Amino acid sequence: MFTRNSVLPAQKRQWGSERRTDPLPSIHARPSDRKITLGRLAIIATIMFWIAYVVSTIIRQFIDSTSDFRFTMEAISYLVVVTFLSFSALMYLVARQGALERFRSHVRIPRAELDRHFTGHTGSITVLVPSYAEEPQVVRQTLWSAALQEYPSVRVVLLLDDPPHPADPEIAARLDATRVLADSINLALAEPARRFAEAERAFGPSSPSSWVDIPSVRTLSGHYEWAAAWLDRMREEEESSDHVDRFFIDEVLGGLAGELRLVSIALDVAANQNEAPPRERLVELYRRLVWTFTADLSTFERKLYASLSHEANKAMNLNSYIGLMGGNYRRDETPDGTVLRRVEGSQFADLSVPDSEYLLTLDADSLLLRDYCLRLVHLLEQPEHARVAVTQTPYSSFRGAGKRIERLAGATTDLQHILHQGMSHFGATFWVGANAVIRKAALEDIVEVEQVGGFDVKRYVQDRTVIEDTESSIDLGTHGWTLTNYPERLSYSATPPDFGSLIVQRRRWANGGLLILPKLWRQLAERKRQGERISRVELMLRLNYMSSIAWASFGLLFLLAYPYDSRLLSPLVLCAALPYFFAMASDLRSTGYKASDVLRIYGFNLILLPVNLAGVLKSLQQAITGKKIPFARTPKVKDRTAAPVLYVIAPYLIVAFSLFTLWRDIVEHNWGNAAFAAFNAILATWAILAYIGVINSIVDVWLGATQWLFVERPVREDKRAPAETAEVVDWRAVLYHGYAGGSLPLEPVGSSPRSETTQAGQVSA
Repeated sequence: MFTRNSVLPAQKRQWGSERRTDPLPSIHARPSDRKITLGRLAIIATIMFWIAYVVSTIIRQFIDSTSDFRFTMEAISYLVVVTFLSFSALMYLVARQGALERFRSHVRIPRAELDRHFTGHTGSITVLVPSYAEEPQVVRQTLWSAALQEYPSVRVVLLLDDPPHPADPEIAARLDATRVLADSINLALAEPARRFAEAERAFGPSSPSSWVDIPSVRTLSGHYEWAAAWLDRMREEEESSDHVDRFFIDEVLGGLAGELRLVSIALDVAANQNEAPPRERLVELYRRLVWTFTADLSTFERKLYASLSHEANKAMNLNSYIGLMGGNYRRDETPDGTVLRRVEGSQFADLSVPDSEYLLTLDADSLLLRDYCLRLVHLLEQPEHARVAVTQTPYSSFRGAGKRIERLAGATTDLQHILHQGMSHFGATFWVGANAVIRKAALEDIVEVEQVGGFDVKRYVQDRTVIEDTESSIDLGTHGWTLTNYPERLSYSATPPDFGSLIVQRRRWANGGLLILPKLWRQLAERKRQGERISRVELMLRLNYMSSIAWASFGLLFLLAYPYDSRLLSPLVLCAALPYFFAMASDLRSTGYKASDVLRIYGFNLILLPVNLAGVLKSLQQAITGKKIPFARTPKVKDRTAAPVLYVIAPYLIVAFSLFTLWRDIVEHNWGNAAFAAFNAILATWAILAYIGVINSIVDVWLGATQWLFVERPVREDKRAPAETAEVVDWRAVLYHGYAGGSLPLEPVGSSPRSETTQAGQVSA
């Protein structure tokens, strides 16, 4: 019943990989008054040291009459670079401080209050899992984490975006294995769902004040124990090959089993003491079992339909399905393929797509804890959050990574979780696309509709840039909606396991922020027109979030490459940066990493500098040409992804140039620049050895240098003279497209109408 689709070999662990496997607790530790006070002092110190540097160094040098034009230009450019970098450091401290304030004030809602709130709840939630070329096992775990949500009505739809008819047998087998996942989970859930539905009916409706006998309490305890044992059997049959598998077994399945068993124990203790909870509470506990093990899973493939967009990005995969929700459709076969036509009333429909009050978008490599939907929807249904369109828990990393680069990427992910929580404190939340609960009504407010080939194409989530979640955040704000982060850890997502896949992810993240800035200004203008007061802190945080990669990358490039006059250097610049590094070290310790990881992250960012610059330049290219940059999905495969040659060689060039700068500055007795160059050379060298690897570098350069030598072997053509085949006008194409000159569409006599369109019947929704 619980057998996995494939058993993957256990991965070898690298030296220096993460030993900790326990995830961080869902509830953040309450920060001490000392920590909050030190955070405030760090903000003040950063500002004061920057002001002191401007006054003592820059202004003093300008007053000095011996300064020439070149020095003046150097001073201005150096001041601009230092100011931008100091601003980003300041925004880190501000966002972090907001997170500390949120963690201190957060009080978790008791489970009984959640159950009471959702009693009689009629609103449903549809979980949309966009997937492209994912391993079936990765998708399977994500679907299970969504199916086991403790929520009244859950539909889970896997949005497969793979080419529907691959020629490669291996790819076809993987796609077939992914297609059957939804049905296999439905089948596995059938037994507990039926058992608990019957148990709820057997308990029977009664008034809340009705008396409950002790045997009824023990019966309910037995049901909870049976549910926990069912999950335990599933855990035992799961194969564990890496830290993500262990998280799924221990936290998704084991966490739910442990919580259900704890309820069973509590009920047994009550029965042993000859006491019983109120009947109303027992009804809620029966409902909880039904909710947890009842879900409707299906699969949808938009590329089976010619009437839906086939644009290669996650946004249009989501948009295609959301645009169908709430409608009934008939499949029509055309020369271009199968099209969906909406039908009304009692007309026959091949496909019905239910509507939902809420949507949950969930990446195919993300996992949710059991009460994610319950807690986030509860937040949305509070009166003070009536205009919140999107709520989420910024994802955390899976602990226990077997590779050094995956561990450090996870550290930056966990730091970003803190910063996103702090941005919510100041009303500067951005939608993080890995997971989010969304009001569908809010998406209807921002939808854009255009006609393509005679069919309506709806865009709820904009796809003009490759960071579609950030752009949609701005669109929602323009229409009077807000976003917020739930102050707990309830979602987890994979981080790239090698340098090649990390390049794809980080280059995409660096691309698009600059393109969206004009939308941000329009949003602010609209909010001011509506009489809304906009906080300066919110504005600065949003500006930093969207643009800091650009100015930080170019700023660091200037500091690395240009030999600034030693008179511009000052200990005050270092003092302005120290609060940022000390705060980051403190955050790393609080999330289970080492304080020294702050130096590893610096070196890590140095070798990613060319990647970030490439992403920024792609944004500028799109702004100039108006041509949309293709969406690059992060590879999520078990084998290593080869890195492009440019991004392999560039880190070595950074080290070489830093060593050259070190030699030059020593000769010129420019000791400040020499120390900076040595620092960069040492940390970048460490990052290359630890996160790229010399052998992997050689392999990737060799592949890049020789790849052009290899071409696919062409398919041999049969040189025998083909038998003459009579051709007639393709009447279907003529009647469908009309005739506008050129050659007539022809088809061989006796050929069957496009048989591939019959494959559309494979879809279920």
